Amino acid sequence: MNNTIVVSQYVPEILWNSFRFANLMLNNDDDVSIFLNGPAVRYIEGNSDTFPIKEQAKIFTLSEGALLA
Repeated sequence: MNNTIVVSQYVPEILWNSFRFANLMLNNDDDVSIFLNGPAVRYIEGNSDTFPIKEQAKIFTLSEGALLA
């Protein structure tokens, strides 16, 4: 199944959960794209110990997820 997640907010928890959800779908053999819109393109700036966005994004891209901005 093809899925697209659209994120248009720069809220670290939302970005982190979006990548986590996308990784879960990839683990279930779904095709997943994440489209970052507006302030969400700054997702790396929200990386922290509480919300390790960079780690989840790396897993996503290495698992052949499509990151679009």
